[in-house]
Amino acid sequence: MLFHVRMDVAIPHDLASQERDKLVAAEKARALELQRAGKWPHLWRIVGQYSNISVLEVDSPDELHQILSSLPLFPFMRIEITALTQHPSDLAAQP
Repeated sequence: MLFHVRMDVAIPHDLASQERDKLVAAEKARALELQRAGKWPHLWRIVGQYSNISVLEVDSPDELHQILSSLPLFPFMRIEITALTQHPSDLAAQP
């Protein structure tokens, strides 16, 4: 199953800088781990924002929830999710 996921991050300004740096490094490591595992095939930054647009490929909505909630910055995210399916006019769908 493919999901389009927008993640907007809002780390509190009063969070200690060392804690912020630790969380950001852990987030990067987790994102790279998920990409290498093939679960997070596309990741794009939204210019001028602390946000991204991603495509995640998972076996179920439950797996998607587990992955997103495992992200170190999850407590500071607003997340919008859209399930995706192949469009019949997609070149890859043509016989």
